[in-house]
Parts: sequence; C-alpha cells; structure tokens
Amino acid sequence: MKRREKLYNRRQTTLFFLAAAIFVLAAVTVSGILVEERAAATDFSRTNLAPGIPYLFGTDWMGRDMFLRTLSGLSLSIRIGVLTAAVSAVTALCLGTAAAVFGSRVDAAVSWVIDLVMGIPHILLVMLISIACGRGFVGVVAGVSLSHWPSLARVVRTEVLQIKSAPYVLAAEKLGVSRLQIVRRHMIPHLFPQFLTGTILLFPHAILHEASVTFLGFGLSSEQPAIGVILSESMQYLTTGRWWLALFPGLALVFVVVLFAMLGERVRKLLDPASVHE
Repeated sequence: MKRREKLYNRRQTTLFFLAAAIFVLAAVTVSGILVEERAAATDFSRTNLAPGIPYLFGTDWMGRDMFLRTLSGLSLSIRIGVLTAAVSAVTALCLGTAAAVFGSRVDAAVSWVIDLVMGIPHILLVMLISIACGRGFVGVVAGVSLSHWPSLARVVRTEVLQIKSAPYVLAAEKLGVSRLQIVRRHMIPHLFPQFLTGTILLFPHAILHEASVTFLGFGLSSEQPAIGVILSESMQYLTTGRWWLALFPGLALVFVVVLFAMLGERVRKLLDPASVHE
C-alpha cells in the first residue's frame, strides 16, 4: 500500500512538473512576442544602466531594456526550437520506419545517410547548411532541422525492427495487411512514447545550436532579437565592466535548455513502463 502510494505521489509530482514547465515555456514564448517592439525601442537617456529597478537586467549601449530583449530572444529561440525539432522528428520517423520496413536496400541507403550526417560535427553542418540557404531565419531552421534527425532515426529504426518480429505483426502480414497499414495501426502507436521523448529532447540541442551559429555570425541577422545576437554584441563590452549584457541572457538560455532537458526526462519516466520500478 505504501509503495503504491509512493508511486502515485511520484506520478503526481511528475505531472505537476510537466504542467509547470509547459506553462513557463508558453508564458515566455507569448510574452516575448508581445514585448518585441518594446524590446527594440532605444532611449539614449538611459544607456548602460546596471541591473536594478526598474531595469532588472540593466540596459545596453543604446538604452534598450535587457530584460525585454532577453525575453524576446528566448521567445524566438523557443519558436525556432519547436519548429526545427518537429521537422527533425518527422524526418526521423519517416526515414527510420522506411529503413526497417521497406527492405535491405532502403535500410542500407538510410543507414548510409545517417552515418554520413552523424560523421560531420553538428555545429559545422548547421553552419554549412545555413550559409547554403542564405542564412537568416530560413537558413537556421534548415540547418538545425537537417542535422538533428539521425540519432532519433536510429532509435526508431531499432524499435521498428523489434516490432516486426512480434506475433501480431506477423499475423497481420499473413492476413495480407499492407505494410503501410501495419505501420499506421501497429508500429506508430508502439513507437509513440520513444518518439515523443526523443522529440522533446531535440529541443535543447536545437536551441543551443541555433544560438551558437547565430553567435558566430552564420545564423540570424543582427536585426532579430535572438539570444545569439545579444551574446555576440555584448562580447565587446565585457572589458568595460558591463557584465550584465552577457550574464543574464546567457543564464536565461541555460535555464530554458535545462528546463527542456528535464521535461524530456520526466516525459520518458512517465511513458516508459519500465521506469515504474525505478
């Protein structure tokens, strides 16, 4: 009875954390969109103010409120992370399933592409794709989306190979059910927990790589209020003692990344039957 109550309380705690994390991320995203114009407003009468009231994160060399800039940048990073993670996850699901279902030739081709993409450092591949697509928003989204799917595709492929030998799948094949129907009715529902967890865990990688590429000057343009742009611009002012220009945006980015990572881990424990005994 005590063990059942303990597991129930742990499940309640996990659900509460999931709800709180989703609420915080949604609030940051929506509020960042709402304050985007105010974040770009300049006022040279309040330049280089240290953190305090009413400017919690201080102001920069153009008098812009760093708290609003950070909020707007986080909102943009989260939106890019959601978009790129969704594209990467769908790509991984399609290619991983195709590799395991449609014969050895398709499997060999997909496996070769996976090894090729994983053999190139992520940050370098994102930069090359971003440059090829003209940089900016489209370049960053294309670069991150096309470089983060292989690891999840491998997981999907392995799971599908195991499901193929299940009795109910073999029985469906004997009854003449098509491969696409087997994938839709039997495989995708079984893959959903791993797929959802993998998709959520793609978010922190996508956000970090977007910020890194933008910081290096190969991503979003300087007109966009991205965290990478803020950190890149603040580097030249650190030697003058304006530490707050980089510290608070950097900590905010780390907070969002860690929150996404914790969210993915809690979802994994919630959906994985084996984690009930942990």
